[in-house]
Amino acid sequence: MSIAGLKYYLSSPANMFDFFASRNMLNWMSDEAFLKRKFKLRMGYELDLDNPKTFNEKLQWLKLHDRNPLYTKLVDKYEVRKYIAEKIGEEYLIPLVGGPWNSPEEIDFDLLPDQFVLKCTHDSGGVVICKDKSKLDIPAVKAKLCKHLKRNYYWTNREWPYKNVPPRIIAEKYMEDETGGLKDYKVMCFSGEPKLIQLHMGRFVKHTKDFYDTRWKRQDIFQGEPMADELTPRPGFLDDMLKMSSEISKKFPHIRVDWYGIEGKLYLGELTMYDGSGLYAFEPKEWDFKLGSWIELPGKVTLYE
Repeated sequence: MSIAGLKYYLSSPANMFDFFASRNMLNWMSDEAFLKRKFKLRMGYELDLDNPKTFNEKLQWLKLHDRNPLYTKLVDKYEVRKYIAEKIGEEYLIPLVGGPWNSPEEIDFDLLPDQFVLKCTHDSGGVVICKDKSKLDIPAVKAKLCKHLKRNYYWTNREWPYKNVPPRIIAEKYMEDETGGLKDYKVMCFSGEPKLIQLHMGRFVKHTKDFYDTRWKRQDIFQGEPMADELTPRPGFLDDMLKMSSEISKKFPHIRVDWYGIEGKLYLGELTMYDGSGLYAFEPKEWDFKLGSWIELPGKVTLYE
């Protein structure tokens, strides 16, 4: 581990907790005990699972009690493609250029285009973006992918749908919009009703995050990243994006539908069951309660172990 990495983990009890969790040293803890401890460290208040009211509290409740087996398919970046194709059509999928592979050693890089994106299908963060294959450090790429393939993302935040996702790798077509990057539209849906849209820009340069309502009015919400200096014009595909997000999200108390807009065409990036894993504070705090009021908790489902 680098000196910078060591300093990060030592900088707070919450980061130390993450250090131990990432190395499977807390696997002995029950899901409930783990989530209560991590929530208190990250959010600064006790997790009330008996009467959850905030958005972040209710996401923890859903991790523990809403265990629909379909969710495992939805977080699998390869299997979810079939679900999306059935719901809204395969034309909204980012084209695959390779995979799935069970190991980096199965990848024939000579057959891949000059630009592509490699993704592990079972976790978050196992991504390699290649803009120029001639400059790609293939041994380093293989090492990164191997590291992620050995990781079971479930243990990090106890997001149970990841527990039994088979670790594989896919290659997607490299995509960018007129900015040379990608605007990321994340539609927050509640029982089939889109309520808010997160707009992420400059993720690898100067990351900004804005919240817009469904009429494209920016909301005074801060959550981690700074707001953009200027308002973003209403996208021409807004109505279509909201309509399809509603169709996809009807079965779920909360789900986030992530989109990219490129030359006026929509592409679905992924579905997210637990936004920020329910561990990101809102400013002002009232928004945590407001979004929480939009989640109608279902009956407890324990079909999955």
